Amino acid sequence: MSHKLKNNLIVLIGSRIRKKRIKKGWTMMDLAFEAGVDYRQLGRIERGENNFTIISLLRITDALGCHIRDVIK
Repeated sequence: MSHKLKNNLIVLIGSRIRKKRIKKGWTMMDLAFEAGVDYRQLGRIERGENNFTIISLLRITDALGCHIRDVIK
């Protein structure tokens, strides 16, 4: 997978997480607390600036009440 494609995928996943968070009416602080991740890390994930771990992604999707496939497909 090319570097550009990886970056585009990370940005896309972050955008989907942000949309789901906003749909719930949550702030980044709300989601960070519920997911047990640092809010600064969450901000970097949503902006596509951070290559996250699968564990972080699972915590975030669990807190959002969705399946991981909902943000990566």
